[in-house]
Amino acid sequence: MLKVGIVGGTGYTGVELLRLLASHPQAEVAMITSRGEEGVAVADLYPNLRGHYDLCYTVPDVEQLSSCDVVFFATPHNVAMQMVPDLLSAGTRVVDLSADFRIRDAAVWSEWYHETHACPDLLAEAVYGLPETNAEAIKSAKLVACPGCYPTAIELGFLPLLEQKMVDPKQLIASAASGVSGAGRQAKVDNLLAELDGSFKAYAVNGHRHLPEIEQELAIAAGDHVGLTFTPHLLPQVRGIHATLFSQLTDPAVGLDELHFAFEQRFALAPFVDVMPLGSMPQTRSVRGSNVCRIALHRPQNRSTIVVLSVIDNLVRGASGQAIQCMNLMFGQPETAGLDGIALMP
Repeated sequence: MLKVGIVGGTGYTGVELLRLLASHPQAEVAMITSRGEEGVAVADLYPNLRGHYDLCYTVPDVEQLSSCDVVFFATPHNVAMQMVPDLLSAGTRVVDLSADFRIRDAAVWSEWYHETHACPDLLAEAVYGLPETNAEAIKSAKLVACPGCYPTAIELGFLPLLEQKMVDPKQLIASAASGVSGAGRQAKVDNLLAELDGSFKAYAVNGHRHLPEIEQELAIAAGDHVGLTFTPHLLPQVRGIHATLFSQLTDPAVGLDELHFAFEQRFALAPFVDVMPLGSMPQTRSVRGSNVCRIALHRPQNRSTIVVLSVIDNLVRGASGQAIQCMNLMFGQPETAGLDGIALMP
């Protein structure tokens, strides 16, 4: 049985880790930390976990956490990087859900997060935790950087097209919308129900922190630099990401059936990617609470623009579920262990 620690267990990704790990056949949460909720029972803060956990929140302590086989960081950026070096030295493996280790270039990380990285030497060691591209490296990784929610939906949607060099890597557009849980659990006026209900808006149009992460990974897939225009939007709902992705065919003679076949072949062995039949319109509600990414392809007016629709649950496939998927690979567990729940509808 894997002994699991969670740092930052009061936010939405933390409670999703708890919810999913409660049914994992080979993992047990041994400790969960929160400075602000020290001594509070997990089930008192999240009553949906009553009967599943007797744990109370504790102050994070590296010595205690190092007794775990794996530690998840469900924290804001700049928290994991302060503790990860000591945990790795103690032999504990780490899955970081924050942005601390996703970007390989420390200077680029500092440019987007406006501070100096605390352990830049570990950036090269960290394995980017997208199982569809890095499964073998994840298996032997000591430190996994779990992808962001927008990057997961966008990268999976573009991967086959770029890997097969079917589209121009310099002309990529991603228009993506997220439920408000992607902003975290902290109190903000913009996240209030009265501010969100019945409204829809773009934000961070001039530059979102996920952009360098996405471009980094798409460039690896393309084997070339990419040019991505990324515009995020805020949906008046709690969960879900819907990404609409646009790219230009390098050979307009390629048919939509051929493109669709390339997606089916690329993800044939991926348990959590569903390539839907041609003409499909995936909805966020079809993945709510699940670790599945559903993808559909379109070619409007049979022109050279390819439109890929990609939907995920931002808290599961875009965070905690994917983190557990990585843990399963790291410890030789079935990749789907604890993650085979069906999406919630309605």
